[in-house]
Amino acid sequence: MSHQHASRGIVVGVDGSPSSTVAVEWAARDAQMRNVPLNVVYVVSPMVGPVEGLPAEYPKMRDEHARQVVEQAHKVAVEAMSPSVAQVSSEVVHAPVVPALVEMSKTAEMMVVGCRGQGAVSGALLGSVSSEVVHHAHCPVAVIHDEDPLTTRSPQAPVVVGIDGSPMSELATEIAFDEASYRGVGVVAVHAWTDMGPLGLAGLNWAPIEWRNIKDREEEVLAERLSGWQERYPDVDVHKIVVSDDPVPRLLEQAQNAQLVVVGSHGRGGFEGMLLGSVSRAVVNSAGIPVIVARMPHRR
Repeated sequence: MSHQHASRGIVVGVDGSPSSTVAVEWAARDAQMRNVPLNVVYVVSPMVGPVEGLPAEYPKMRDEHARQVVEQAHKVAVEAMSPSVAQVSSEVVHAPVVPALVEMSKTAEMMVVGCRGQGAVSGALLGSVSSEVVHHAHCPVAVIHDEDPLTTRSPQAPVVVGIDGSPMSELATEIAFDEASYRGVGVVAVHAWTDMGPLGLAGLNWAPIEWRNIKDREEEVLAERLSGWQERYPDVDVHKIVVSDDPVPRLLEQAQNAQLVVVGSHGRGGFEGMLLGSVSRAVVNSAGIPVIVARMPHRR
C-alpha cells in the first residue's frame, strides 16, 4: 500500500475466544505476506474498586489468565508463520479495552479482531469490542469470522472489493489490489451504481437507449477508477461487475466464492464524520469470511 508502514505493523486483539484464535492465524499469515511485524495484544480492563462476591485474589487470577491467553496466541501466531520470518511480539495492556485498541490503531498498519469475543451471545453478528474498533479505528480493520478461511475456501479464491467512487472506496481498492497481489489471486470489483434495488425502468418510462447509456457510462467510470491500479499491479487479474442494484446482496453473492472482501467504512452517500455506513456494516455482519474495512485517520 502507498502509505508508510506504521511502527506496530499488524495488531491483533485476543481474548481466548475461538474467533480471536482464528484472527491470530489470519493476522500472522497476512503479516508474513507483507513482511511486517505482528503485535498480539490482550487488553485487561481495570476494575474500579472491589466487586462483591469475587475473591480478593481475582485481579491476580485475571492477570494470570491474560498472560496465558497471550502466550497461547503468540504460539499460534508463530506456528502459522515460517520460523525464519516470524516477527511476533505480544503484550498484556491494562486499560479500558476499546480506547486502548483505538489508540494502538494510530500506529498500526492494520487492526485485526475476531467477529465475536468471549462475552458474545451465541448467534451475535458482531461483538461489542469488534464493532467499536471497526467504528473508531484510525487504520484499516480486518474482522475475522470463526471459521478458518484457508480450510473453507480455496487459496486461489479472489479478493472482492466494493467500489462507488468515494475516497474510502479508493482506499478499499488499494487494499484489495495489495492483498490480491500478495496472495497471487485476482480481484472482483463490484460497482453497484444505485442502492435502490433493481430499477423498474419500464415503470419509470425510461427508454432502452437511456438504460444502455447509463450502463455504458458506469462501466467507463469503473474502468477509469481501476486503470491506475491495474497498471500498478499488472500481476492482478480483474473481473468487473457493474449492476443497478443494492450493493450489499451483490457483494455477499461474490463473497461466497472469495477469500476476502474489502469495503470502505462509508460510501459516497455517507456524510462527513460518519463512522460506518450501512453497506460496510451489513457486509461485515453477513459475509462469513474475512472483511477488511478501509479506514483513514480521523480529521481534527
